[in-house]
Amino acid sequence: QVQLEESGGGSVQPGGSLRLSCAVSGFTLDNYAIVWFRQAPGKEREGISCLSGHDGSIYYADSVKGRFAISRDNAKKMVNLQMNNLKPEDTAVYFCAAGNWGSQYARYNCRGLSGDYGMEYWGKGTQVTVSS
Repeated sequence: QVQLEESGGGSVQPGGSLRLSCAVSGFTLDNYAIVWFRQAPGKEREGISCLSGHDGSIYYADSVKGRFAISRDNAKKMVNLQMNNLKPEDTAVYFCAAGNWGSQYARYNCRGLSGDYGMEYWGKGTQVTVSS
């Protein structure tokens, strides 16, 4: 059974840090891209970072580049998102999703962080709130 489960959300002050984790089960991470998305109230869901399990390539949206870092923990079968220097505009529900690297749509949306087409599996999300 395929499952993705996010953890690590919470409330922090501006400038603070959080580490999100996406625990995966039921599929081989080597064959998939893992994308972190977020959705703020009243806004469209946006892809913010992707890691290719196939070749280790990493991609970031401009909005988080230099502040967020995605990584893979093979032993724990997790993909983590370290978020530093958080801003109020980072407040959102954060989701992880998996798309098969064999899918051109998954590859395209991982590299360009341009949408969610090709993402097969989704977690339920975790809330991140940045507020003073």
